[in-house]
Amino acid sequence: MARRRRAEKREVLPDAKYGDIVVAKFMNTVMSRGKKAAAEQIVYGSFDMIEKKLKKNPVEIFHSALDNVKPAIEVRSRRVGGATYQVPVEVRPERAQALAIRWLITAARARAERTMAHRLSVELMEAAENRGTAVKKREDTHKMAEANRAFSHYRW
Repeated sequence: MARRRRAEKREVLPDAKYGDIVVAKFMNTVMSRGKKAAAEQIVYGSFDMIEKKLKKNPVEIFHSALDNVKPAIEVRSRRVGGATYQVPVEVRPERAQALAIRWLITAARARAERTMAHRLSVELMEAAENRGTAVKKREDTHKMAEANRAFSHYRW
């Protein structure tokens, strides 16, 4: 946490092919070790597979998948008098988007398909249909928040 002032948000430029900022953020999260070209190949390859399989606009499928994975509430640890409580709080839109992107990529990396582009395309299609590992992660987060609703008065 910065003590002096809030860190300013950096502006992300839209991606080259679709002109979408969220796709560019997704690509940056897929990227590892600064290999942007490899991340572009993975994301665009998975979008091509989605387009070939579903005959629909892959960016719309991507956005619907992202909306299905975004959490509305989550639990945060709060220490009160020696005890730590899991307090349910609402998720800010930027954080919800970041969590959804992270969960989709983690779920895709854990899959058994041969290439990352194929794993990502299958995970995105499943998330768009409201199933898959990333959607399950969102459901688990919501269940945990619902179970700890008794501690919601500790919200800060």
